[in-house]
Amino acid sequence: MNRWFRLVSAVVAMIMIANLQYAWTLFVKPLIAAHHWKLSEVQWAFTFFIACQTWFMPCSGWLIDRLGPRIFVTVAGILCGAGWAALGSVESLPALYTFYAAAGLGAALVYCGSMGVALKWFPDKRGLATGLTAAAFGSGTALFIPLIAHIVHGSGYRTAFLYTGIGQGLAIICAAQFLRNPVIGEVASAAAVKPKIRTHHEDFSSPEMLRTPHFYLLYAMMFLMGVSGLMVTAQLAPLADSFKIGAAAVTFALSMNPIANGASRLFWGAVSDHLGRERTMICAFLIQSAALLSVPWFGKGSDTSFIVCLALVYFSWGEVYVLFPSVSADLFGARNASANYGFLYSTKGVASIAGGGLAALLFEKIGSWDVVFYGGAGLALCSALMAMVLIRMPLPRTAQGVRVVGELGDVLRQVPEAQR
Repeated sequence: MNRWFRLVSAVVAMIMIANLQYAWTLFVKPLIAAHHWKLSEVQWAFTFFIACQTWFMPCSGWLIDRLGPRIFVTVAGILCGAGWAALGSVESLPALYTFYAAAGLGAALVYCGSMGVALKWFPDKRGLATGLTAAAFGSGTALFIPLIAHIVHGSGYRTAFLYTGIGQGLAIICAAQFLRNPVIGEVASAAAVKPKIRTHHEDFSSPEMLRTPHFYLLYAMMFLMGVSGLMVTAQLAPLADSFKIGAAAVTFALSMNPIANGASRLFWGAVSDHLGRERTMICAFLIQSAALLSVPWFGKGSDTSFIVCLALVYFSWGEVYVLFPSVSADLFGARNASANYGFLYSTKGVASIAGGGLAALLFEKIGSWDVVFYGGAGLALCSALMAMVLIRMPLPRTAQGVRVVGELGDVLRQVPEAQR
């Protein structure tokens, strides 16, 4: 079976879990109205969903690297479908948190399995393949936002949860049947990568990766970049109310933002294949910092400015989930790419605490979103500076690689200079 067909199947699975995150904001106000919960209480559900999705990734990646994605993504379809559908019938906060968390576990399996397909089957086009896969998650919900909004307004949020949960679960199960890891020699060598991509042929296990300074620098960068984007994703509807934005503009923004997010992943992924991962990070993160500042400066009281500013935020944020899996596979190898990226992706769970519940609490205390956006812009700027450090660091080496280099050096020192 052609590797592109497997990539398409991974893309379909990723589209189906997009609503779990990006359509959530449509249900926040109906849940508050139906149960008289506070905004921060409801938004902790979003935090728990992201935490389960991300913190389960290292474990799910380890399993998928060794046993393949098919069976685990099939199980994910059941978790995602049943967990999301059940949210329409919850009557308590613990039930809300539990079912949304179950959907998060399923989303972790889908994300890890699908991204693994892109990283393992396309060593020669890693930025493009991960861009397509991540774009499916970032923009897939654009196809469904108008429909979900229509169902919520016409038939109620309970019906919207039920119908979309069943449909998404079945689609994920079908897509899972075409996913598997390549066997040795089945894909082209990574030697065809562009000269500006810093890579080598050593494969790091997760424990070996965790002993490198490169991992912790990448972890800090991904966390800082994750906070601002997740804040906007979770709080868009309450943010629009505070900025006096009309309902029609909010719905349009909810449709445009995933498109900008997906375009970001495709664009910056392809750029990174030619410009290099670290250089691309520097450019994109600086643009993100400026885009976040534009929201409180120009987005208040104007539907058009609000839509444009948020689109810029998403266009300069979505690349996070393309550049980091790509640079992880570049630096640490493709053999354990799913598990290794799972450790990096866990930053999203930590970032969701700041972007979800804590951001809502801060707004409730201060009564303004301005400080939150200023802080996000500062975090993006710090990430750009860290990328400048990363590009100057030598490639990491496994303990075996260090020994080989040392032994080679010993041999060379024993060879007379005239014969070298």
